[in-house]
Amino acid sequence: MAPSPNPTPTAADPWPWRPPEGSRWSRPVGLLRLDGPDTLRVLHGQTSQALEGARPGQWLGTCCISPTARLRALAEVLVDDAGAWLVIVDGDAAAVRTALDRVLFPADKVRLGPVTAAVLHQPLGAPEPEALPGGSWAPLEGSPGWQLGDALLLPAEAPLPPVLAARRPLEPQEAERWRIQQGLPAAPGEINEEINPFELGLAERVSLSKGCYVGQETLAKLATYDGVKQQLRRWWATAVPVEAVPEGAVAAGTPLQDGAGGRAGLITSSLELPGDGGWIGLALVRKAWLQESQLLSGAAPGVALHLSVPEAFQSPPVGPGGKAPS
Repeated sequence: MAPSPNPTPTAADPWPWRPPEGSRWSRPVGLLRLDGPDTLRVLHGQTSQALEGARPGQWLGTCCISPTARLRALAEVLVDDAGAWLVIVDGDAAAVRTALDRVLFPADKVRLGPVTAAVLHQPLGAPEPEALPGGSWAPLEGSPGWQLGDALLLPAEAPLPPVLAARRPLEPQEAERWRIQQGLPAAPGEINEEINPFELGLAERVSLSKGCYVGQETLAKLATYDGVKQQLRRWWATAVPVEAVPEGAVAAGTPLQDGAGGRAGLITSSLELPGDGGWIGLALVRKAWLQESQLLSGAAPGVALHLSVPEAFQSPPVGPGGKAPS
């Protein structure tokens, strides 16, 4: 049985949308300071990225994961001469700190600070002329905060520099649309104790060659034996009229199915677009249905969702050596 023709893709494809020129995406984040000569060794062993050999001034993306390789938080690491800043971009920052505190021994030369509030401001549109090279960061001159590439990380109470204040902040609906369009995971839908980084397209944040670390055995097996059972996809549903979609049919937590009723995945994020734009969102799609361009959501006959790979998604590594398919 073919997927239901209602809704049909009569509205314009939503994915070419871009935020207004001269805007900024401002996200609240958690900031955790680690001081001491053993800082990078500890972070190297407790997150997914190879950090032990990082140099001051480097900025690296990583995943805070459980012993079974489930994603607890998405984080950035800013390395300096005395230790590092751990920036919790999404996830439970307090839980990350607690997990780090539990693995620290008296002999570890690491001082773990409290979690403080900060805001990560990402300019959208034309890059700032003072942007740093990718993968590098530096303290701001004359004001609290840090520059990460073309983004600025500021303490929550810090005033905006003029270059940021001149940019229009994204409205909440615009920010969520931009996140979904790129396929950036967020708690609780995509970041939780059930999902691993490879399922979310975060392969660049995972090192399979750095040696022993928490969750390493699970991630290595997933890569070696092509064991990633589901992957993140973005979806789009339209209807004429919009009211034709039953309430809750495209809500987060709704199962996906194929035309024969086979369970094919789960919606993890959902957003209604303004006007008659329909709905967009993210879903975890099971391996056997990854090549499908359309699945159904909700009770029979189901709402047709049109699937595509998110812009930021990186395919999981496959086979010995853990190289992602080209």
